[in-house]
Amino acid sequence: MNKKIVMCAAAACLLIPTVGCASNPAAVINLHTAKTASLENWTEGSAAAKSITDYVASVCTEGSEHYVAPADRIAVFDVDGTLCGERFPTYFDNCLMFQRILHDNSCKVSAEDKAYTEAYEKSMLYGLPKPETDKSSGQILAEAFKGFTVEEYQAYVRDFMETPAWGFEGMKYGESFFKPMVSVVEYLAANDFHIYLCSGQERNMLRELTKDALGKWVKPSDIIGTTFELTAEQQGDVKAKNYDYAPDDRVLLAGNMTMKNQKMNKVNSIINEIGAKPIIAFGNSTGDISMGQYVMQNGGKAYMLLCDDTDRDYGDPETASKFAEECKKRGFETVSMKNDFKTIYGDNVVCTKNAKDAAA
Repeated sequence: MNKKIVMCAAAACLLIPTVGCASNPAAVINLHTAKTASLENWTEGSAAAKSITDYVASVCTEGSEHYVAPADRIAVFDVDGTLCGERFPTYFDNCLMFQRILHDNSCKVSAEDKAYTEAYEKSMLYGLPKPETDKSSGQILAEAFKGFTVEEYQAYVRDFMETPAWGFEGMKYGESFFKPMVSVVEYLAANDFHIYLCSGQERNMLRELTKDALGKWVKPSDIIGTTFELTAEQQGDVKAKNYDYAPDDRVLLAGNMTMKNQKMNKVNSIINEIGAKPIIAFGNSTGDISMGQYVMQNGGKAYMLLCDDTDRDYGDPETASKFAEECKKRGFETVSMKNDFKTIYGDNVVCTKNAKDAAA
């Protein structure tokens, strides 16, 4: 026998002193199992947490009937309300829109768009009916940043991330991530899952927003979101397919939203941008149902968060209850933010009473 092989075998026995070597096959450790036994910041005995870890163990353990090779371990996450807050008082991108249009004197939009944005902000702050408009808020946001380079746009997002989050003490917008869900991302990555974000937020905004909290496990190229049209500075009215980018050109935001990444568009994005079928999905709303259904249709698992915590966040138990019923019909597993999360944003972060009264 080759001396190097003998030496390696002996070294392996020394490294695993409590397990016999090949003379006892039943005692050999299976190294291809889930690498972490628990999740951080989840309540003790959480059925949802156990379901996640049990599923990961089943797909990561060689010999299991559900084993999935590392190359095929793909996870998709929604962002707003799934990985970070969406109730301060609304989605991050809407809060950015309020800042840009209403509180930044350099922003020039139509009087109609400004009036709509003012009414929209008031509706979110005081629980009033949402105003109507012929445009989507995504299109209005795209127009508000027309002419920015991608880098300037992301720098603006970065600056806004430093703003204290409405309705909370001890938290900025850039810190508004659910700690238990960040631990899920870390846990899956440790078990050789490829993590993708599939969000309704604009993708370049999202790349900046998630960089600090999730960048260790999620690459910018793996962030899928709503698409804002880009154009070359000197392109003018020439279609992109007919224009040659010039040596002294710059890429600018064109002021148009070309695709809102929600509902069926999330399935389309997964097929077109990932090119493989995820085996686990996380969401929190009807905008994520299609994504969850697609993952389950292909033998995976779908988990949906319920916005049922009214003490540590601005939950809506009625909405949570209705969504839980929908999830039950579809076979999705649910996660109660109230009961399954030991903490949400961290124990030093609290909801402010005045904001709760305003949002009531």
